[in-house]
Amino acid sequence: MASRAKRRARRWLLTVLLFVLLVIGGVWLLRTLYPLSYEQEVRSVAEKYGISPSLVYAVIHTESGFDPEARSSAGAVGLMQVTPPTMEWALMRNGVSGTPDEKMLTDPAFNIEIGTCVLHLLSEQFSEQDTVLAAYNAGMGHVQTWLSDTAYSADGQTLHTIPFEETANYVKKVRRAQKIYQRLYGIDN
Repeated sequence: MASRAKRRARRWLLTVLLFVLLVIGGVWLLRTLYPLSYEQEVRSVAEKYGISPSLVYAVIHTESGFDPEARSSAGAVGLMQVTPPTMEWALMRNGVSGTPDEKMLTDPAFNIEIGTCVLHLLSEQFSEQDTVLAAYNAGMGHVQTWLSDTAYSADGQTLHTIPFEETANYVKKVRRAQKIYQRLYGIDN
């Protein structure tokens, strides 16, 4: 009888230990897949522009996977995948004149600044976060067209349907990543 009780106790202990190891390993894996790289830059720029840090991290994660040298076939560069014309637009909207050097977009701090500025400018234009993200991915022109079409927006403010599959998936990916950042690190709480 005593040996049976000992075996049960060992099995219970092993089960608890395995559970703890799985939880710790799962958290470690998630923190590896969803890092807090560039933390000081993200937090200061997010505060400056009134954008949640979890959203900035989610965009960086989705756009480049934290690769400051990332380049897209559309000409987007850096962590937040900003195109040179978008950079020029954001700088102009902030009163910066001159022609900036595209190479600046590979500088992580500058790229985070410009990408977050773009999110801020888009949030001034569009009231709903999914619409902001759709504009970040597909461009303001497309989103404005969609908002004026009742097939995509009932109120002219919110998209109930995003007609570009890539953009619809992008919005879902960013939102999912944002939730993970919020839960994993307690960001925005």
